[in-house]
Amino acid sequence: MRRRSHPARYLLLACTLPLVLLALTILGAILALGLELSAPALASAVGDEELAFALQLSLKTSLLSLLLALLLGIPTGYLLSRSRFPGKALLETLLDLPMVTPPLVAGTGLLFLLGRSTPLGQGLSNLGLELLFSPAGIVLAQTYVAASIVVRSARAAFDRVDPDYAAMSWTLGLAPGWTFLLVEIPMAAPGLAAAAILGWARALGEFGATLMLAGATRLHTETLPMAVFLNIASGETERAVACALILLALAATLLIAMRLLAWAGKREATA
Repeated sequence: MRRRSHPARYLLLACTLPLVLLALTILGAILALGLELSAPALASAVGDEELAFALQLSLKTSLLSLLLALLLGIPTGYLLSRSRFPGKALLETLLDLPMVTPPLVAGTGLLFLLGRSTPLGQGLSNLGLELLFSPAGIVLAQTYVAASIVVRSARAAFDRVDPDYAAMSWTLGLAPGWTFLLVEIPMAAPGLAAAAILGWARALGEFGATLMLAGATRLHTETLPMAVFLNIASGETERAVACALILLALAATLLIAMRLLAWAGKREATA
């Protein structure tokens, strides 16, 4: 008897071409960067003082921004997951805006909000808090763009946790705060870990809002994305490519970590 082909076989074959085009384009861009820099030039650039400063500043500011984004985003995501109130959809849309707003636009808005000519900017300046054109501005810009990702991912993580577990712990005498910390947070941990990884990756790669708030000053507000911009603009191609390759390596590491967490979560669920 002649076997019939699967009905979706030809559809899947038709979808192969877009997949191949996307994969080859991404791979081509990565290879083009890698081939632009020889191994000796890469080794020399890695030992460069400016690149070391940019890497150190990127890691410090992005980790601090991630901490702030988690402190803001996890409670917000929990509230959106567990409560209903008038205007919730409008509020969620507002919180999602930083994910779709061009970073330059977000940075311009924050610049006008915190400028020294505004009441808020003057008040912060009087308190000795200089957010503009300083490393603090980098942290603010990175937190702004990372927090919305953490909020969205945290809410999805808490949506997957059955509220009945919290209700059961309350009946056993555990206070709501301790239930949140000891029951719901651990149960949502895989999703929250993914939120942290995505937020950190977004903070590491942030450029537009950082440019508007912190400026582009070498060895002062020079993160890795800013170093790519400054060195391309000044014709220092090798240093720019080295910074770009480091950013790519960090991004790939974070994506692999997120996929390992997802794999571990699925394995635990099926165990």
